[in-house]
Amino acid sequence: MVSKRVLECDVDITQLCKFFKCSSEDILAMYNSKSLDSEILLKWSKILEYDFFRFYSQNLILYSPASADNKKNKENSKMHHFRKNIYTREVIDFMLEMVEKREKTKKQIIEEYNIPKTTLYKWIEKNRK
Repeated sequence: MVSKRVLECDVDITQLCKFFKCSSEDILAMYNSKSLDSEILLKWSKILEYDFFRFYSQNLILYSPASADNKKNKENSKMHHFRKNIYTREVIDFMLEMVEKREKTKKQIIEEYNIPKTTLYKWIEKNRK
């Protein structure tokens, strides 16, 4: 995704080398890396003006199972809580597109992604307007 965005933005590799203070080989290694350190990913997000962290947060929204034990832990924690019920426009559009193209039924989306039935139907109704 990083290399695709570099091409879209037409950023020169010498500019990237200066920004990251590394060689062109290091940049190419980052393109091919299975994972990147969060600090490096943040730098990529800044220079390319793109939120690469969104892939991970959307994955959490879509695929993290609800847990009863999680509620107990949240009550005792001082950390900010991850809220599964916050859906980005991209996630909503993705779900609606699957329904419209008949790739998945409403029931499948509700079951596979743990989307409340009323939420999905609200999205569908709002999209019709």
